[in-house]
Amino acid sequence: MRQILTHSWPLLLCLALAACQRAEPATHSGMVIEEVNSPQEGGAISTAPVKVPPAQAEPNGSQRKAKTSVREAAKPKSEEASIDWKTPLELTSGEASISCELDYASLGDGNVLAKFDQDGLRDALKPCVERGVARLRYKGKITAEFGSLVERVTYVANELGIHKRVLDVDSAGGQVEDAIKAGDFIAESRWTIWVREGAICHSACVFILSAGDTRMIAGQVGIHRIIRMSSTATTRAQLNAELRVVYERVRDYLERNGAATAVADLMMAVPNRGLRLLTTEELELYGLDGVNPAQDDLDRLRLMRKCGEDFVSRRDSFVRAFDKRCKTPNTDLDALNTCGLDLRKDFGFPDQACPAESPLSEFDPGTALVPGASKPDGVSQQSAKPQAGDS
Repeated sequence: MRQILTHSWPLLLCLALAACQRAEPATHSGMVIEEVNSPQEGGAISTAPVKVPPAQAEPNGSQRKAKTSVREAAKPKSEEASIDWKTPLELTSGEASISCELDYASLGDGNVLAKFDQDGLRDALKPCVERGVARLRYKGKITAEFGSLVERVTYVANELGIHKRVLDVDSAGGQVEDAIKAGDFIAESRWTIWVREGAICHSACVFILSAGDTRMIAGQVGIHRIIRMSSTATTRAQLNAELRVVYERVRDYLERNGAATAVADLMMAVPNRGLRLLTTEELELYGLDGVNPAQDDLDRLRLMRKCGEDFVSRRDSFVRAFDKRCKTPNTDLDALNTCGLDLRKDFGFPDQACPAESPLSEFDPGTALVPGASKPDGVSQQSAKPQAGDS
């Protein structure tokens, strides 16, 4: 017996090591799945009430769901709600700061926002008027408070004539309905979205990411299944009926904001205690990285009229070259921006006639200012003077 054990211990050791290796997280067909401690801490949580369409009888006696009412319920309201400045805003689920600089690696994230009233935000944004660009750094959950923050910052930035803005986000997710509402506002407000190295944009945060005009990603983007926290369902069929309504809203949202509806299907396939990390190739495939396809269609028409066919052609060539040369694995956002700034010189940017419309023009001081915008108290007309070609 002793002799058998002596000769078999190498085999037992190999089996033990193999068992340990099997226990390690693995990738399947390019999928990276990570476990999360508590989906409720971030996640993609749906709490809004849903109305499940009634089943309609088919000629053969079977039942089908009415889909028209679902799509109608998912349409965003066209009227913009006015900001309620009288109601104080507090960030209880995150922290925000304002910087007039895009070089976060050397210059940091600016000053933490403590006052969210009109005067407080005006004071925070006033130093950004001269460069014409502001960066809102937000780290925390996606909630109604976050949506109100973005609305207020956008309003004051417009008032000051700051029309180049970057949302530098780091979020594990939050409320689905709040993310969709904030995303629809962002889509109409000309924001660039950053997910820089070390930052994450998980679950509901992906809806914010999809809304940006341009998305620059060096951090981690992940998705998983939506959680229904306020459901009254008592059976799996009832819960699935509610989730179908929520996912239909999500699909409509993604479609109108230039992202692939397949993202919603991928979310359904990942347990909410897991997280599927999207690869660089998937981010591009699903329209979540780079120039927003929906916005690009609109910009193409506008730029053709304003800057000419040659400008649009050079801009398209730059975007293709940027994706090929600059988006290398493990590249941090600062290096990505530096690569783009160097590369654009090869395509004649910034353009003399249309500097504000040139790629990465947020890095060019003064090109983001718009004629006719009201000037804040204490800012000279000279410092706010627009450059040629601004619109």
